[in-house]
Amino acid sequence: MKIYLVSLGAGLLVGVVYSLLGVRSPAPPIVALVGLAGILLGEQLVPIVKRIADRPELVRFVREDCASQVLGTRSVHKERDA
Repeated sequence: MKIYLVSLGAGLLVGVVYSLLGVRSPAPPIVALVGLAGILLGEQLVPIVKRIADRPELVRFVREDCASQVLGTRSVHKERDA
């Protein structure tokens, strides 16, 4: 139940931001894609902030987890390494 309330809250927040920006919902495709990119990058901020104190862990996380998820290169590296 909690996940649904969080999802509803996030949707309400995005709706308010869209309203303030004067964007109608559903957003035009380019606006929606930029928003999805922001969500994807925003997801990576929390783990990065958590790892700031441990610099080697931060570098490993950015190289192995963030880069592959954001850039979609996970399968490319596996194929190349194989």
